Order: sequence, then structure tokens, then C-alpha cells
Amino acid sequence: MCGISGYISRNRITEDELRIMNDTMIHRGPNDSGVEIYPFKDGYNVGFAQRRLSILDLSPLGHQPMHSVDKRISVVFNGEIYNFLDLKKELSGYPFKSTCDTEVIIASYLKWGESFVDHIHGMFAIALFDRETDNVYLVRDRIGKKPLYYWKDGDNLVFASELKPIMKCPGFKGVIKKSVIARYLYQQYINAPDSIFEDVYKLEPGAILKFHLGEISIRKYWDVRTAYAKGIADPVTDYDEAKSELKSLLKESVAKRMIADVPLGAFLSGGYDSSLITAIAQDISDTPVKTFTIGFNEPRYNEAKFAKEVADHLGTDHTELYIDEKEMLGQVSSIAKYYDEPFADSSQIPSMLVSKLAKEKVTVALSGDGGDEFFCGYNIYSKIAQAQKLDKIGAIVHAVGKLPFGDKRLIDKMPMKVRAIARNRDKETKVQFASDSYILSAHAFVDGIESFDKHMTFDEYNKIYLDEMRGSGDKSIQLPCKYPIESGYPQDNWQVRRMLLDMDTYLPGDILCKMDRASMKYSLENRCPIMDTSVMEYSYRIAHEFKYHNGDKKHILKDIAYDYIPKELLDRPKVGFGVPLDKWMRGPLLEQLRTYSSPEYLKKQGIFDIDYVSKFIDNYLTVGDGGPSSGANYSRMAWGFLVFQQWYEQYMI
Repeated sequence: MCGISGYISRNRITEDELRIMNDTMIHRGPNDSGVEIYPFKDGYNVGFAQRRLSILDLSPLGHQPMHSVDKRISVVFNGEIYNFLDLKKELSGYPFKSTCDTEVIIASYLKWGESFVDHIHGMFAIALFDRETDNVYLVRDRIGKKPLYYWKDGDNLVFASELKPIMKCPGFKGVIKKSVIARYLYQQYINAPDSIFEDVYKLEPGAILKFHLGEISIRKYWDVRTAYAKGIADPVTDYDEAKSELKSLLKESVAKRMIADVPLGAFLSGGYDSSLITAIAQDISDTPVKTFTIGFNEPRYNEAKFAKEVADHLGTDHTELYIDEKEMLGQVSSIAKYYDEPFADSSQIPSMLVSKLAKEKVTVALSGDGGDEFFCGYNIYSKIAQAQKLDKIGAIVHAVGKLPFGDKRLIDKMPMKVRAIARNRDKETKVQFASDSYILSAHAFVDGIESFDKHMTFDEYNKIYLDEMRGSGDKSIQLPCKYPIESGYPQDNWQVRRMLLDMDTYLPGDILCKMDRASMKYSLENRCPIMDTSVMEYSYRIAHEFKYHNGDKKHILKDIAYDYIPKELLDRPKVGFGVPLDKWMRGPLLEQLRTYSSPEYLKKQGIFDIDYVSKFIDNYLTVGDGGPSSGANYSRMAWGFLVFQQWYEQYMI
């Protein structure tokens, strides 16, 4: 696990400057660093740099940049190739010097060329320079576990695992991409290929970028839609067969992720996914697996007691730490520094705390991420199933709702849940439900759109505004808050469609980003067995009714977990965890939020609508619980705004 950075540029960037860029990521790789610059053609130079967190082959033989024996190939790499031992056998003709997986990347490329990406499996961000073909490649893993940004500056390219090295690159202007802000406020993250800056992009999951003497091309070597289509073409309809094969694949996946030359453990929340991964790991291990849990003194949020029961049953070497609100609040000031760009999923706070706890004893930690998306685990999936049943009725209500009713239309007088079903007419966003006012507020933060109940109906807003955004090439126009891409998922079942959408957006953009930054803040590697290529692709073959069975979410995954852990230890309502955002923003963070939303600050900043934002925040801070600005949507909006402003102050002032 590491951080990589570099460039392909005609501009003069010195080794010292590249080292400064690279060292902004010392938390990602505190054990070693390497910086090299290579002459190229047509006035270009190639710079490769890496910060190393040593996991495999702790000797100097694992140093990067790494080169092929004949010096044709140079590589910097962040991540793990889990099938590297199998590949070493297949590539036995290559004169390997080390026992690390980086050298397997070089050997694979020399054998298969650009299609080497079809043979390697794991989590990775790779930069590879081929002096024979004059190509530089940037490659990101299939599901987007490892981050990779690039800045396109004319016919020059700068890349890095995080934005910090790019921000330190000589000549970087750092122009904020205002068109993503409304979507960020709504989604709480910025999804690939966008970033917070103009001309800076996230390489999308499953993509390979080729730079050839100033020309850039990008292609997908793996994507959710294609893999899903291939999977459903070869379905597994026998439940016992599906359970047996999935269990076998999970065991193999966990075993591969337990290969390390440093101490390894597992996050254990007491829920199904982390408990199953821990159980398999303990079943494989000859010694007690080290497990880690964060506990909270608030009973309604605390799952630590359940995690301890699971740990006791499995016989793990368990560590739990109960934290108070002060410790949680202490993490807030570090969000901007370690997340690089605005990121407002508040579960990042407990994620950072459990990573800090684990790092005291291990360098690698397994987690259960991916179980909800691939096996239908989120509560929203149950609601979507209900919404699909009501869709035809919703169409009728939508038509009737256009009738006038006093100074409004009938639909505007209906309850919020009824409006949500009735107004859900866009075929491109059928499985993405939201409050009308929340969407409008997100855009109003930037554009100053007035409340729709004063000036226009939500339907009119959609027609005039969203359609304009979709068809416009104007960079100043805000992206729609939802992702208008559902026609790309040829699936009539709304649950499945939403799962696929989440795999393309929420999983890499939020969940994986959250855990990457939270764990790497403490130089801890996080590995996710459920997102092994074989497990992901097999999940597409499994009949959906095995995942969502008579209302039981993650049915087949739970059934496998019961083979290791008694049902009574797992079968309970999920407690979840909620950061007390309202309490913080109306307490210790109040003055900071008032400063950031003051007309003077907003005018100087020149990003947000002054009147709308200052009034919104003032109303949120002064109205008590139960008032018009105290709901969850307002908390999310205020928190997202606060996190953005903290990021802005960290990097832009």
C-alpha cells in the first residue's frame, strides 16, 4: 500500500519539486520513498515517485520506482495484486528478484502488453512507462478501491493518488469546478470522473489511460454493466450450488488477503459482513485473528457489545475502545487535510477512529465493505421494491396532481412520500428518490434558485432546469444532483438497477473513498474480500431472489454467516451509528459555521449565493428541533457546506 505521483510534461519540474509533491502523502507510505525523472521524446520528461507502506518484501528489493531487468519498463504502484503468486508461476520465465507483487506487474506487461490488466486482480493504481512503445499508462482497479487523480494541462499530464501532490505541482492554478458543488451537497461526495478542480479528473474504476506523446486515450477494461450482463447470461438458479460456490470463493478471497509480511487483523462491527469475513479469517488462521471495534457510550448507537459476543464465539484476539463525543469531534478538523476534496459522509469519523485503534497492533485490516451493494443489504432497497409496486398509481396521481388547488397545484398539497412517488416520472432516475426541497436547496446554494413553492412547481423546475443541464456544454451550469444514467442498466427490477447504480457511484465515490482516506491517515492498509473479482462477478450470476428473499436482505450471505456463527448472535435490527451533527453545528461548531455563512465571507469567496446560504444557515442555527429547518436534509446540507468551507480554508486561502 502506497501513494504514487508523477508527470509526463514538457514543463520543467525538478526532482526536488517532485519530491515535495510526493511527500505530501507521507501518511500513505512512511517506510520508504523514491523519486526519479526519465528523459522522453519530443521534449517530454517522465517523473515517477512513490511513498511506500511496506507490506510484502520489506527489503530494499521492494523499492519503487521499480524497473524491468532490461530497463525498458518503469512502474510505480499503489495497492495489492492478490493473485501475484499464481502469476509468478505462470510467468516463471521472468528473472524475479523480489518477493513483492510490484515485479509481477512488470512481468505481466512484458508478456501480455496492455492487456496485462485482464490478468491481474486486486486493488491498485498503477503508472507504467514503456520506453519501447513511448507509452505511459495509468490504470485503476475494477471497482475503484484505490484512488488515482490526473491533471490535464494542455498536452502535459500530472497524476497522483491524492489531490495534494497535484496542488503542489508548479503551475497548478486550482480553479474550483463550481458545476459539481450542488451534486456534492446532495450526494455528500464527488464522483468520478469529476473532481473539485477544473481540468483535474479521477480515473474511473476499471479504466486504463494511455499517454502517447501528448495524445491521451481512455478505455474501460472492466465495468459493472458489462460484467453484470455476462453474469446474468449464465445464471445460477440452484440455491445450494450458489451458496456452496459463493462460500468457496469468499474463503479463497480471504485467504489471499491474509498474505502479508506485517501484522494483520480485521475490523469487527458485529454486523453480518464484517462478522462473516472475520469468521472465515479465523477459520483459516492458526492463531487468533486480531479484531477491532469502536464502542460508544450512547446505547442506541453502540454495537460493540454485539461485536464482542461474536469475537468471543470465534476466539479472536479482540480489542475494543469506547470513545466519547469529544474524541469524535476531535477528528472533524482533520477531515479536510486527509480527504483532499470536499467529502461529507460523517461516518468517516468512526472509520478514522477504528483505523487509529487497529494501527496500534496491525498494518493490514480486513473489512466487510461491498456486502450491501452486491447482495442487496441497504434499507433503501426494500423501499425501492415498494416504490416499484406503486409506480403505476404514482403516474395517475401525477396526472391528477396537475389540477389547480387554490394558489397551488393539487400535488403540492400532498404528503411528501406521495409526492415522491408521483413525481418519479424520469426514466433516467427512477430508483433515485429525494425530497423536492432538498434538490432545489442544493442548487440554490450555488445558483440562488428560489423555493419552488413560491415561484414554480417542481415539475416545471425539472423541465426548465434539469433538461437544460443535461444538454448543455456550459461548464458553469450545475450538474444534476441525481445521476441521469439508468437507461444504461437494462434491468426492469428496480432493486437490481439501484444496486448496479450504487456499484458505479456510491460504492467507489463514497464508501471506498471514505475507507481509503480513513485508513491511510494512520498508514493502515484496508482489504475488502467481498470485492474480489471472482466474488463480484459470481454475485451477478446468483439469482436475485437468493439475495432478497421474501423481504430478507442479504439472504445468501447471512446463510453463509450462520455456518460459522449462531443466528442469535447476528439476527437483530442493525443499530447503526449517527454522528450528532445538529448538536455539533449548534454547539462547538456554531461560530465556525456562522463565519463561513456570513455575507462578508461568502462575498469574498465568490462561490455560493450570498442571500440564500446566509439565510438558510441562519434559519438552521436558530430554529429549534421540530422547526422547518431541523430535518435530516437540512442537517446534511449544513454539514456538507461546513465541510466544503473547511476544505476551502485548508487549501484555497
